[in-house]
Amino acid sequence: MLRAGLRAAAASMGLALFAVGCSGAGDGGGGDVRIRVDKVVALADEPVRIEITGLDAGQEVVVTSQAADNEGTSWSGRAAFTADESGAVDLTRARPRSGTYEKADGMGLFWSMNSKKAPADEAWFYAKWPESQPAHDVHLAVEVDGKQVASERLTRTWMGEGVTHRTLTAARDGVVGTLYVPGPEAPRRPPVLSFGGSEGGPGDKHAAALLASRGHPVLALCYFGCSERPKNLERIEVEYFAAAARLLHRESGAGAQRPSVIGYSRGSEAAQLLAHHHPDLVQDVVLHAPSRDTNPGLPDPKAPAWTEGGKPTELKPIPLDRVRGTVLAIGGGKDGLWPAEGWTVGIGKQRGASGQQHRALVYPGAGHGVGTYPYVAAGLRGKHGLTGQAMDMGGTRAADAAARADSWPQVLSLLQD
Repeated sequence: MLRAGLRAAAASMGLALFAVGCSGAGDGGGGDVRIRVDKVVALADEPVRIEITGLDAGQEVVVTSQAADNEGTSWSGRAAFTADESGAVDLTRARPRSGTYEKADGMGLFWSMNSKKAPADEAWFYAKWPESQPAHDVHLAVEVDGKQVASERLTRTWMGEGVTHRTLTAARDGVVGTLYVPGPEAPRRPPVLSFGGSEGGPGDKHAAALLASRGHPVLALCYFGCSERPKNLERIEVEYFAAAARLLHRESGAGAQRPSVIGYSRGSEAAQLLAHHHPDLVQDVVLHAPSRDTNPGLPDPKAPAWTEGGKPTELKPIPLDRVRGTVLAIGGGKDGLWPAEGWTVGIGKQRGASGQQHRALVYPGAGHGVGTYPYVAAGLRGKHGLTGQAMDMGGTRAADAAARADSWPQVLSLLQD
């Protein structure tokens, strides 16, 4: 897998590749305390290797992270360590004595950041839309005895060099969303149609921009809850998703493969319905926190959520035998919103048009926040934007973070195959 290969390559090349941050003299062991990072600039879903050097053996040190979200709110992470016998702390292997995360995790300071405005389990870190701010900074610092002795700034990129974007409107394009197109120097990879769940709105623009940075033309689609689209998740036409897939295929150029589809939560139903009713338009399908069945509309449960040919589409389970590629279902065993674990397993047991069995990834401790890209702080509880009801997504922040870090490379591998 691409991500696993990058991680292995970084490890094998060792410290010779590390960038060295600012340091303070006289507070560590035989030399200055330094932050060594293998990639100071990287895509936001890429792991980095961080090591603190120049300490005394057994010395206690605190490493902090800080970033600002789309509203300018400060987020921070913290971990206290004891230096090893060489006077170093390798965050990939060192377990914190205390802090915002508990187990050895080289990216723990990123996903465990806490907001200054809300409890950890009730806040999500959102950077500005990629088209308005292609990257954001994470500031690392090292403290010894309460004094800062080293610092480094890391740039986390959402939209890589050369990626362009275009806003799509129903009046002009027939669908609503944002189309992200890779730069001319990027590898040519299959297109991806993505959409979110019952929160509605513009879809996951950050994931779309990350995929475009890797060579995928991506359409982040809005199917309700935005201008020119229905207000509620009710009577959404499967044909609308088909129109989006056709547009994306045209925009991707001659010779492009059929689009793959990513759907999250309620969007997983739409992704499966699209692949079932229009198998000629779809290659692979990725489902995060999925349902195996169609569910009622929102907020009116008496209304159908989906229609095909003007008639309600209600399938239990949704058949996946016509899918020409692979369906990858990713679910959490502690999903607090619906029985995603059983549905994920059920999806994985089905077979596609080729007779090949689909795939399921189940993460026992994760909740509804099992996807998509990793290394960004995400909460567990809040109010549903459409119904106003309290939500408990289940799982833990650590389990969700681990699930995203493990599953996202597998998603990338499937999409670019």
